[in-house]
Amino acid sequence: MDYRVIKDNDLFLLSDTKGNIPADHPYGLGLYTKDTRFLNKLDLRINGEEPILLSSDADENFVATILLTNPHMEKEGELILWRESVEMERTRFIYDGVLYETIKTKNYYPKPVSFTITLHADADFTDMFIVRGFQNGDTGKRTGQTAAGNSFSIHYMGADDVQRTTAISWDQEAQHVTNDGSISFAISLGHSEEHSVTFAVQPHIGEGSPSQPLQKDEAFAKLQESYKEWENSVTRVKTDNEQLQKLIDRGIGDLRVLLTDLGFGRFPVAGLPWFGVPFGRDSLIAALQMLPFQPDVAKGTLLTMAHYQGKNNDPWRDEQPGKIMHELRFGELAATNQIPFTPYYGTIDATPLFLVLLTEYVKWTGDLKIVEQLEETIDGTLKWIDEYGDRDGDLFVEYHQESSKGIANQGWKDSGDSIVHRNGDYAETPIALSEVQGYVYQAKTGLAELFEKIGKTEKAAELRAQASRLKEKFDEAFWMEDVQFYAIALDKEKKQVGTITSNPGHVLLSGMLDSDKAEAVTEKLLSPEMFSGYGIRTMAEGEAGYNPMSYHDGSIWPHDNSLSILGMSKSGHQDAANKAITGLLNAAAHFEYDRLPELFCGYDDKNGKKAVKYPVACSPQAWAAGTPLIFIQSLLGLFPDSLNSKIYLTPALLSDMTELTVENITAGKGHLSLTVKRIGNETAVVVVENTTGYELVINRNHSAKTLH
Repeated sequence: MDYRVIKDNDLFLLSDTKGNIPADHPYGLGLYTKDTRFLNKLDLRINGEEPILLSSDADENFVATILLTNPHMEKEGELILWRESVEMERTRFIYDGVLYETIKTKNYYPKPVSFTITLHADADFTDMFIVRGFQNGDTGKRTGQTAAGNSFSIHYMGADDVQRTTAISWDQEAQHVTNDGSISFAISLGHSEEHSVTFAVQPHIGEGSPSQPLQKDEAFAKLQESYKEWENSVTRVKTDNEQLQKLIDRGIGDLRVLLTDLGFGRFPVAGLPWFGVPFGRDSLIAALQMLPFQPDVAKGTLLTMAHYQGKNNDPWRDEQPGKIMHELRFGELAATNQIPFTPYYGTIDATPLFLVLLTEYVKWTGDLKIVEQLEETIDGTLKWIDEYGDRDGDLFVEYHQESSKGIANQGWKDSGDSIVHRNGDYAETPIALSEVQGYVYQAKTGLAELFEKIGKTEKAAELRAQASRLKEKFDEAFWMEDVQFYAIALDKEKKQVGTITSNPGHVLLSGMLDSDKAEAVTEKLLSPEMFSGYGIRTMAEGEAGYNPMSYHDGSIWPHDNSLSILGMSKSGHQDAANKAITGLLNAAAHFEYDRLPELFCGYDDKNGKKAVKYPVACSPQAWAAGTPLIFIQSLLGLFPDSLNSKIYLTPALLSDMTELTVENITAGKGHLSLTVKRIGNETAVVVVENTTGYELVINRNHSAKTLH
């Protein structure tokens, strides 16, 4: 990874490995909030020269430490600074909308030395869509800079008539501050002496001046405290499978960094660096993955999505009443309506996924109050599914792009070549995707259970009847008898798009498939054409559109696998689920920082081949980080049912595991802690704590027994 990124809430810094932001860097390095770049240059020099990199740690996402030293410096035969005399340590973190950076210098030369360090900062306030080359547009202009005392500010007035400011301050008097943002300090150090200077960089949007930032030590203490609170509240996992343990620890840490709060509770943004925003499908699926670990995140996600629910018929934004958004942007281009992302609604799956997350959240927590709280939102989503999602009354929800600057393919495989017939022709819209029908079925049957619980029996019966008709129609229209699998989609002529893909794997989780069909889908997903040994491919090898290097047509996406894995577990195919989990664990060993990537190439693992990374992928990425959490739920076979005060458990460890301990699972009104052990050919469950108020029902079909 040739960049470094740190984030807290809505502010993130993207720099090179030295910690700098070179101007005009092709990757768009900078300090960003609200889709605006508030630093486009950050350049550290010693005596005017670039330091030499010693180490640069990308292991953490909320604090970064970069170690540098000086090059050899002579002038006309006179020694200025011996090489590697001065250690330069850059330590940085973000808290409460402020970037803090401390530059500590230490003299390792035997005698006193004197030198100058200079930090040159600049801001261009460029909209992220322009930075990434996706869009040009009418923008505002830089309005100057001000220097006063230990501070320097850069000002901009946007085309949206909003003032934006980058305020930089430091904790001691500088030697020089120039009008172009160069801040210099003259430093003299005896042998082994140290000197530190701390900068605070604060983006500010709107009139007036930014508030005074906290002192660095206080800010860092508060940041650490927030992480301690997170660690104490989240489910803890201990296992003797080292790779799984590393992935879990990394995933939990990554998800904490990706949490953002826009005022309705914390939710996961899609990924860094370019998708640190509310993202309907990604945020909803990541929150679903997190349910066994931190269900409050699901609530924050639901309330955030509900706030931005569609209200109007607006083709520019692909918006209809009741629809759940796809992506929300806050920059200058969005504010001036030059792009439709305020929010943009061009997604077919976020609306049913909203209801899936809602019903699963209630099954975990028993929080029926949220059903009453979101009554209007729920009614709107159901109306959208039936009236706008189902364009022609055939019971299937389908998509068609309306916006001139929108997205053509509006499922999770949203690249232009992802919905392709077996003869290589691209399917034409309106398109009905197989997995979306599963989401709708799961949403309606889940809501029916909730409505029955709160006395809305008539509405519950109506939803069950609709779901039953959808199930019957789905089998008729999507099942391909000759290959014993479901089509990925129906095209505009209602013809099957018959390419073998991973999409029907998501339907396993919905409960819509009969047992024989669920078994057939599971077998196909783990066939040599679909399963590379490292994971389930997005498209089967041998199909016309197959390309192991592609984005959606043969690559492997961990989150895509995770939904199929959970569906396999739920439908009783745990051995298959464990095979897929093992493949992804083996793949993870080939990637940096014990992290599953957003996606990787679909090459097989034969002859000891390594998993091949995809050239461009978000890191960290929410639903990839959430995938190992699904592994744990699947291995436990853990499915709570708060409506009937039960928690179902069907544990089945991986072949090389002997023990799995999971503590502090939040369910119902309390917590569940347990250990699963392999004893001979049997699986034993030790219940350490159960304050949930629910009965624990352990399935003994897998030779499981309970120990007290």
